[in-house]
Parts: sequence; C-alpha cells; structure tokens
Amino acid sequence: MFRPPPQPLVSAPAETAVLALLLAEGPLSRVELARRTGLSSTAVTKAARPLIDDGYLYELPPERTAPGAGRPVNPLAVDPDREYFIGLKISVDQLFGAVCDLRAGVRATAVRPLGACTPEAVAALVAELVDELLDSGPGFRDRTRHLGVAVNGDVDRDGGRLRHSGLLGWRDVPLAELLTAATGLSVTVENDVRALTVAEHWFGEGIGTGYFALVTIGAGIGSALVVNGRLLRGAYGVAGEVGHICVDPTGPRCRCGARGCVEAIASTDAILASVRRATADGNLTFDEVVRMARDGHEAAREAFARAGNAIGAGIAALVNVVGPERVVVSGEGVDAYDLVGRHIQDAYAAQVFGTAARCPLSLRPLPWEEWARGGAAVAIQALFPQYAATPTVGVG
Repeated sequence: MFRPPPQPLVSAPAETAVLALLLAEGPLSRVELARRTGLSSTAVTKAARPLIDDGYLYELPPERTAPGAGRPVNPLAVDPDREYFIGLKISVDQLFGAVCDLRAGVRATAVRPLGACTPEAVAALVAELVDELLDSGPGFRDRTRHLGVAVNGDVDRDGGRLRHSGLLGWRDVPLAELLTAATGLSVTVENDVRALTVAEHWFGEGIGTGYFALVTIGAGIGSALVVNGRLLRGAYGVAGEVGHICVDPTGPRCRCGARGCVEAIASTDAILASVRRATADGNLTFDEVVRMARDGHEAAREAFARAGNAIGAGIAALVNVVGPERVVVSGEGVDAYDLVGRHIQDAYAAQVFGTAARCPLSLRPLPWEEWARGGAAVAIQALFPQYAATPTVGVG
C-alpha cells in the first residue's frame, strides 16, 4: 500500500517561517529574521534551536552590521548538505533525474531513454535511475528520503495520482504508490509546470515575491501562478491555464475543444501546422520552419508573429486578473524567442492594464535539469506541514 511521506521537518509556525526564509534568502541575522517574519527575537531563537541541533541550520562567525555598531551578530545559514532530494522529470521519451541539496542546488544528474511508456515500465526505469543517482556522490544514499516527480498532466498531489496525461497517454495512475514501491523513497508528484514554478518561486527568479507567474511555451502553452506566496490551484485544479484563454473566437480549434485558445495558435504544433498549410508541404519539420522564418519566409514569419501576439495577449489577461510582481517565460519554445519575443512584448504592452504594466516579463531559458530540479523543489516543500501530502489511499 502507499506509504505516506515522513512527518514534516517543522511543525510550529515560527519554525516554518524561519526555515523557509533562510532556505530562500539566507544567511540572515536573528534581528533580520525577526523583522522579516514579524516574530520576536526570542521566538526566532527558540524556533532556530532545534534546527541547529539537528544540523539543518548553523551559525556563521560573528560580524558587525555596520562600522561602530555594537555587539556583533551571528547570522544563521542553512546547511545545504544536511539532506538531499531526488528530482525527476518524466517526458514522453526520456527520464531526467537530479540530486539536489536542501537549497535545490543540483549536485548530480542522469538521463535514461524511455522505450515502453507504460507506468510499470517507467517505475522500473525510475528505480534504476534513482539507484545510479544515489551512488553518484558521498552521502547521497544515506541522506536522501524524498523523491519529487514532475510530470505532464492533471495531478492529484495529495493523493499521489496522475489523473490524466494526454502526452503520456496515462489515466488514473497511482504514480506515488508505484514509485515508492520501486525506490523505497517517499514520493511527491506534481504537474511539471507547477513544479518548475515552485523551483523558480522558492529558489530562482521569484524569490521574495508574493505574487508570481511562470509561462512555458513549446509543444503546449503552460502556466502556473503563486498568490499570497502559495501555488494557486483553484477549486478544480486548473487555475492559471493561460494556454486556454481565448484570444481569437474565430481561430483554430484547440485540442481542448474550444476555438482560438493561445495554445491553438502558439504551440509548436500549431505553428508547424499553419506553415504546412500555407506552403502545401506536409513534410516540414518545426526546425525547418524556424530556419525558414529566420531566412525571411513570409508565411513562417507570420505564423510566429501570430503566436507571439497570442502569447502576449494571454499573459496580459493573466496579469490583469492576478497582478503578479514578475512573470517568467520559459520552455523549449524559447529557442525561437527571437521570432516571437518582440510580438509577445508588443501584445503584452498593448493589452496589460494600468499599473499592472509595471510587471516585467523575463526570459529564462531552462535546460532539462531545471525541470528535474522542479521535482526536487516540490520534495523540499514536503518538509513543511502546509505542503505535506495527506494521502487518500490506504496506508500499510
């Protein structure tokens, strides 16, 4: 039966606040921690003590905060090697794995090609990959107990189930149960774009923001939102789906069944289909279409312009509704950003409302290791009570 994750590392609100802030932004003095968390200095010291005793935090040598200042302070820092986490990205033809430290620093990576893409075959391959990673560095095997999995599709994170993935062709798969049995690790499963957003919010471009968004462009148009410091799921688990905002009611049919979605215009498949129709050449590849556009081919350039306009309009709608402080644009499609970037920025500027225009769009090319790191970031979240899974399946 499915084994639930271990108890969270921290339980009291003060411990949670101190550790979370030090993970993202440490080292920090107790005075600064008190100021940033709203706790008293005594409460900060009390919260930090068990984490110091367990080796998760340590004190740096004393330093003065300013010339002529009084008593030196001892900043607190996280020991990133106290615990390690395996991050996994499952794609349609490959498994990407990474060992990350407590601050999501990538320490080792490994890749496996996928043959048969059944849940059982993937679980067996994951066991091999994890075994290789655990043996790839000193302390990895002894100090790793969590595996975080980033996967395309509709994920029930609390139950550890992949409800549906059109890309993988899977439906209602008890993925956490399968991978716990295969690896012996406690497993947290999350949608891949959301996992990447967690990594960027906690350890990347979104550090320090309460409102943050990440948009990925490529085979699909994905997005995820952070609101009040928490990943937004919505009542039905599909909050922030910028790819399915309608930007052209008369546009092409989307795979979701609607017309004129951002994804129906701006995904790599949509761009390729548009240029194939325009050229009557059904054998074109996406790489060829990119080269054509860069060489000035009119139909190819127009397809990328439409895609950029659709993405920019979709992001503007997202920003107008939610008001993030920062938006990161990423995904495999950023390799062709020179063809869509200006159109994204122009459409965004034209449609974003009022002072929301102060929200910057930043380009963040992310290699596959970052997707695996997203899985590890989700596993790191499991140390905190508000993110720990509450499985709905049997415990044994």
